[in-house]
Amino acid sequence: MTQLPTSSQLHAAPLPSAQAKGKSGSPLSSFEFWPGWAFYTPVVIYWILLGIRYRDFSTPTAANPRIETGGLCGESKSGILDMAGSVASRWIAPYTTLITGADDTQRALESMADKGLSVPVVVKPDIGCNGTGVKLARTEPELTAALAAFPRGIKLVLQRLIPYKHEAGLFYIRHPDSPRGEISSLTYKDIPMLVGNGHSTVLDLLKLDPRTSLLLHIYTPRLQSHLTDVLAPGETLDLVFAGNHCKGAIFHNGVADITPALINRLDEIMQDIPDFHFGRVDVKFESVEALKQGEKFEIIEINGVGSEATHIWDSNTTLREAYAAQFHHYGETFRIGAKKKKEGWKSSGLWHGVRLWRQQKRLLASYPMND
Repeated sequence: MTQLPTSSQLHAAPLPSAQAKGKSGSPLSSFEFWPGWAFYTPVVIYWILLGIRYRDFSTPTAANPRIETGGLCGESKSGILDMAGSVASRWIAPYTTLITGADDTQRALESMADKGLSVPVVVKPDIGCNGTGVKLARTEPELTAALAAFPRGIKLVLQRLIPYKHEAGLFYIRHPDSPRGEISSLTYKDIPMLVGNGHSTVLDLLKLDPRTSLLLHIYTPRLQSHLTDVLAPGETLDLVFAGNHCKGAIFHNGVADITPALINRLDEIMQDIPDFHFGRVDVKFESVEALKQGEKFEIIEINGVGSEATHIWDSNTTLREAYAAQFHHYGETFRIGAKKKKEGWKSSGLWHGVRLWRQQKRLLASYPMND
């Protein structure tokens, strides 16, 4: 039987997806790949009810008032990172930005050199979500190809490829009247990979695995040029680069690994970003033990009000637990936003948010397929 271990080996040995089954015995939870409208309709209804209660549907956008819409949509990834002070910036992977146009590669190399960067780098749109358009450029020719794949006039972030293998999402919440923040969710993001047997094609291996056989529509478009390849015995092939659930990464609930040391470290970092109160911090880290000590990790990006506590996509999470987490977190955005409004900050306004959401949707449709 073909096994599908994770490339980020959080366990002593690779964890075959056939063994990583949810409570129902399936490698997927009952709602993991529902259409967005089906899963999020109750969340939208809850948001509307809270909007009526607080007399402002855009109250959450005031939770992080220095960020466009609080990070709900249309926000700049680099703009958030640029706000980091001297303490926080030490934990962020170095990056630079580029607006696509003429002589992209030369301008990119010059901008990278100014920040002490060289290939490999991760290329991603400055405005985006769900890992859309994220590309890995290991060489200068790959950098040229990645830049050319985007429309002209698009602002991109070029970030050093973090050497750590493992990735996690840490959800941070701090109320304005509280001296300390908390971590409400920790999610490990595993990148699935195929292991060759010397005679099966990549497509055959995908069909043999209990999980990927159910998600061919996610993996095959990205692997189109490799589907007929035969991997040698023991040879591996990562199925996705971006650590995003809807792009094929596998999420595991790591709440048991939230420690006082990790909370203190993240709180120290996030309090060095002015008026940031709510969002998910995506990191790469060396080991679980080091992460629990609040050491040896680097920040990929910081997401605001529009981010999720991604442990809900663990196949062991029930639908009831997922909605409880969603309602808790969105309730917190309203409570925090209301407190910030009392301090004198303003929310973005409903129609401004709708306009930016539409702009972001058009941008996402123009980006290339992610790696």
